[in-house]
Amino acid sequence: MAINVRDSRIAVMGAGAVGSYFGGMFARGGARVTLIGRPAHVEAIRAGKLFLDTVTFQERIALDASTEVSAVRDAQFVLFCVKTLDTEKTARAIAPHLASDTIVISMQNGVDNVARIRAAAGIDALPAVVYIAAALPEPGHVKHSGRGELIIGEYASASEPPAGNRARLNRPEMVAELCSAVGVPCRVSPYIDADQWTKMLMNCAGNAATAIAQTSFAHLARNLQARDVIRIVIDECVAVARAAGVQLPDLDWTEKGVKNAESLGEATSSTAQDIARGKLTEIDSLNGYIVRRGKELGVPVPVNLTLYALVKLIEESAAKRARPVAGSA
Repeated sequence: MAINVRDSRIAVMGAGAVGSYFGGMFARGGARVTLIGRPAHVEAIRAGKLFLDTVTFQERIALDASTEVSAVRDAQFVLFCVKTLDTEKTARAIAPHLASDTIVISMQNGVDNVARIRAAAGIDALPAVVYIAAALPEPGHVKHSGRGELIIGEYASASEPPAGNRARLNRPEMVAELCSAVGVPCRVSPYIDADQWTKMLMNCAGNAATAIAQTSFAHLARNLQARDVIRIVIDECVAVARAAGVQLPDLDWTEKGVKNAESLGEATSSTAQDIARGKLTEIDSLNGYIVRRGKELGVPVPVNLTLYALVKLIEESAAKRARPVAGSA
C-alpha cells in the first residue's frame, strides 16, 4: 500500500544539522514532523520556524519542536540522529515511548550503532548511511552545502524476521517510498554493511584530518601530503573490514576517498565542527573503532592510531581549558 506522506508522523531524535535537514525536508513535503533537540534550537524554531538554507532553495519550514524525549510517542518513523557517544543512553530513553511497529532508523556515523541500540534497549533499528554536508550556524538555521541522500537496508542476518513480524521485510522499501515522495534521494541496498563500511572509510580518511587542521574537505583533497594520509588510512580500514568478513567491492578506494572529499567542497566535517566548539567528537566510533577492531583482528593500523590519538589529545586539552581555575582568596 502506498504511503500517504501527509498522514506520516516522523520524530527526529537528536535534531542537529543532519536531523534538522532531513526533518525539514520531510516537513516541506507534507509529513508531520517533530524535531527533538537542544533548548536554543527548539526555541528558535518555535519563534520563527526552521530556516532551511540549501544549495537549491531557502525556505522557512513549519514543524513541531520539543526538548522532551517523550515527543517520539505516536511517531511511525524515528530518525535516530544523536551522536554516537549518546547511542545507548538515548535508546533506553526513547524505548518506553515507541509503538511496537515504529521504525527507528539509525542515521549515525560508524558501523555498530544498530547493535548497540539493540543491546541497550531491545530496539530493532534499521541501519542507514547518510551522505550530506550540513551545519547549524545558529539555532533554527540549517546550512546545507552539498549532497543529502540516504542508503538504507536490512543486514543479511536479519533477512528472515521472527514469526508474527513478517512486515519487517518491507521496512527499507517503506522508508525509500517516503523519501521519494518528499524529494530525498534514497537507495535500498542489499549490502548495507558494505555501504556502512564505505562511509566509514570516507569518514576515517577525512574527519580526523580536517578536525586537526581545522580545514575543509576540498583543502584536504588538494594537499599532496594529505592525499598520502588518505591513502594509508583507507588501506588500513579496508584491511580491517576484510579481516572482519565485510565484502567490500574491489575498486580504487583512495580515488574514491579523494573524490568524496572534493565533492564536499569547502564544507567541514562534523568532527572539525565539534573540535571548533570545544565539544567531544565521535572519533571513538570512527578511527578509534578501526584501532580497536584492528587490535582484535591482528591488523596493524598505525596511521589511524595516530589520528585517533591526536584528536583525543585535542579533546582533552579543550576539556582542561574549560575547567575553572581555582583562585586565591
